[in-house]
Amino acid sequence: MTDTPWLVVGLGNPGPKYAGNRHNVGQMVLDLLAERTGARFSRHARAQAVVAETRLGVLPGGRPGPRVVLAKPTTYMNTSGGPVAGLAKYYGVDPAQVVVVHDEVDIPFDTIKLKSGGGEGGHNGLRDITKALGTKDYVRVRVGVGRPPGRMDTADHVLKDFSATERKDLPILVDDAADAVEMVLVDGLLAAQGKFHTKV
Repeated sequence: MTDTPWLVVGLGNPGPKYAGNRHNVGQMVLDLLAERTGARFSRHARAQAVVAETRLGVLPGGRPGPRVVLAKPTTYMNTSGGPVAGLAKYYGVDPAQVVVVHDEVDIPFDTIKLKSGGGEGGHNGLRDITKALGTKDYVRVRVGVGRPPGRMDTADHVLKDFSATERKDLPILVDDAADAVEMVLVDGLLAAQGKFHTKV
């Protein structure tokens, strides 16, 4: 078994102005994963990102889970591809071992869906990553933020903070997404889909 790390990327926009936005839920998940393992983010020397190297999950027999590089690009969402491709090259990570955690308007709030490959659904961060990696075949942990109400533009919706009602359940959503990431790494994508796609 190779000890090449997984690269787990949380998408968002940089700076405190955007920190609570729906668009930044991927970075919220990465913060929780780092917190769970006591890892600390630091600026990467070669890529526009902050990274934390750790292990996630527990393997059979109680052994520590696989090596992982947690990464949050410090670029804006629409230019996430450069940092992701740069980190994948630096750590020798194949695209199949890249996991991108991101907001998803096409699924309801409080829902997690997972997939490998497929379209980007109008998500400019994913589109840029696909272009930079040269493939769609990376894992996506899709964190539901729901569609905008009424005639609100999708961009305005994702660049707003979660509502007061949503914020009550947001810690559970972020926790579930972090669990999903760990399950992908330890048990595989199909097992994670089996659990989270049928979650009530």
